[in-house]
Amino acid sequence: MSEIKEARVPDIGDYSDVPVIEVLVAPGDTVAKDQGLVTLESDKATLEVPAPFAGVVKELKVKLGDTLSEGSVVALIETAGDAAPAAPKAEPAKAEAPAAPVKTAETGAKVEPVAPSTAPDKLAQREIAQANAPTPTGSDPEANPPRTPPVEFNADSVLPEKVPYASPAVRLFARELGVDLFQVKGSERGGRITKEDVQRYVKAALAGGASPSAPAGAVAGGGGLNLLPWPKVDFGKFGETEVQPLSRIKKISGANLARNWAMIPHVTQFDQADITDLEELRVQLNKEQEKARSGIKLTMLAFLLKASVAALKQFPEFNASLDESGENLTLKKYFHIGFAADTPNGLVVPVIRDVDRKGVLQIALEMGELAKKAREGKLGPADMQGGCFSISSLGGIGGTAFTPIINAPEVAILGVSRSSFQPVWDGKQFQPRLTLPLSLSYDHRVIDGAAAARFTSYLSQVLADMRRVLL
Repeated sequence: MSEIKEARVPDIGDYSDVPVIEVLVAPGDTVAKDQGLVTLESDKATLEVPAPFAGVVKELKVKLGDTLSEGSVVALIETAGDAAPAAPKAEPAKAEAPAAPVKTAETGAKVEPVAPSTAPDKLAQREIAQANAPTPTGSDPEANPPRTPPVEFNADSVLPEKVPYASPAVRLFARELGVDLFQVKGSERGGRITKEDVQRYVKAALAGGASPSAPAGAVAGGGGLNLLPWPKVDFGKFGETEVQPLSRIKKISGANLARNWAMIPHVTQFDQADITDLEELRVQLNKEQEKARSGIKLTMLAFLLKASVAALKQFPEFNASLDESGENLTLKKYFHIGFAADTPNGLVVPVIRDVDRKGVLQIALEMGELAKKAREGKLGPADMQGGCFSISSLGGIGGTAFTPIINAPEVAILGVSRSSFQPVWDGKQFQPRLTLPLSLSYDHRVIDGAAAARFTSYLSQVLADMRRVLL
């Protein structure tokens, strides 16, 4: 006996109001269990909402550009009971935005367009509305652009005791509106500023009741930093140009990186590790895995994750997070390590959980699976949450050193560059040794230079002799 059931958004972690960027089915389509109905795009990943049961789509409850949260109804599906055979994957419905990725009916493979998706986006709509609205100061919008890069830096304005009490989301919202949070009075306990406080401030400014204070020609915002306007240049005067919009992932991650760089006092400790013996072990293990046809390929990054856990256990202040007030440090007893993965749509950071309980073969296997999901844009929110420490490896590309940006609320991140043979004095003569450049960026509010130097020194010792992880 047929029955009409609701298909709802499953658990998607801590995310809410995630926009729909692709509608994969239409009313009347026959769908199989676990077949994708719509595609959502969160801060750093795309994910499909699967059909919880097979049947015929009777009604779609969402459209392109809608925002969904856990439990939202996506569609009404008429089921035919347990005896109904699973139907083949239906041809996806035509999306309103031609640049959005589509799924082929034959293979189910995702085909990425050349240009980024032009699907409706809440942030983009808000920015368009802001561009057409008067600025809070009542001045010419072109004379006071709403977004600027950090040019001038005032240390007083980013010290924890002097930063306005507001969440990162409220800070981002204020920057989008060009609001200086120093001018906003918080209504919550302890003077915490909410989104509603910012909105009330803007309304008062438009009505002439508030006047943000900033130097002439500067733009208010950026957590109290007085920033110069972004230079406006007609590049077409100098030659041929082409404008390419940033992908949603790059736009959102860019805002996160700007916040982390402006609010965290970064210092980078550089060091080198002798990995001559470790590289020989890696090559040997890969040959064994190839003979065993296990499909596992060990990279140096798998060993780095395992060695990092040993260093985090030795120096627990690195396995911690600082709260937004800058007054409390949360020390973690678990070891979930994130690794930066380069994808066509931008940088994402999948997380390997409980690295301390796994061997390098298991770590390598999980890394390969997560990297594949990242390239295909199929990482779920749970795949990128809970990280304690991150590693960004550019060894496969090149370079000798760089300064990675800390992934808040973590307090440190390890950068790895390309290894090379260097002459090392053994007391009698120079010996060729394979050395790996390490770049450790740390939050100087939590970690001092001596601790950072000890951390990289210990990590180098572990990489030189992995038997130390047994200690």
